[in-house]
Amino acid sequence: MRIPVATVCIAGAAVLLGSTGCATKKYVRNETSNVATQVEEHMTALETQIEDAQNRLGNHDRVITEQGMEIEKASGTALEALERARSAGKLAEGKLLYEVVLNSDKVTFEFEQAVLTEGSKEALNGFAQQLKADNKNVFVEIQGHTDASGPEDFNLVLGERRAEAVRRYLNMEHGIPLHRMSVISYGESAPITDNDSRESRAQNRRVAMVVLM
Repeated sequence: MRIPVATVCIAGAAVLLGSTGCATKKYVRNETSNVATQVEEHMTALETQIEDAQNRLGNHDRVITEQGMEIEKASGTALEALERARSAGKLAEGKLLYEVVLNSDKVTFEFEQAVLTEGSKEALNGFAQQLKADNKNVFVEIQGHTDASGPEDFNLVLGERRAEAVRRYLNMEHGIPLHRMSVISYGESAPITDNDSRESRAQNRRVAMVVLM
């Protein structure tokens, strides 16, 4: 018995359609799997980025906290130095690193003179070595202070001469660039103690180096 051609064609078409359907389902499953893998990889990368950002924020907060603690310990004149340097655009990061105060025990001057003594030079040698060891692009404000002996105008000039003597020494003997240092005189206006005794007046006669970055 002969099977009609039409019947064969219909049967063949049914087999082909069934085969195409299986292939389509397999393709969809593969594509769905690929998309799921890509989504998972994207989510993992996103989570890593979020974690990195949180770590950076945590480090930033830590730096701000540490800097705040340093600022709390700084003197009023050191904070004024920071503000002056920020306003003048002298700083890369705009923060206070530390303050070194050299009073009469370390940096001394002859009476009404601005010539550094050997003891002064020794103390400044140590300060310069610290600057070089830090290996940072720092800015230093050198502040001259006096006691209340003598006229106020004279003390203001004297404080500036003493600060300038320190600046010249750091430049000529240790190569600290002049443009990385500035001087200012407070004269007798910013004492750290009273001026009622020889000892207290000696404490007020000081040079302060404020190191900024």
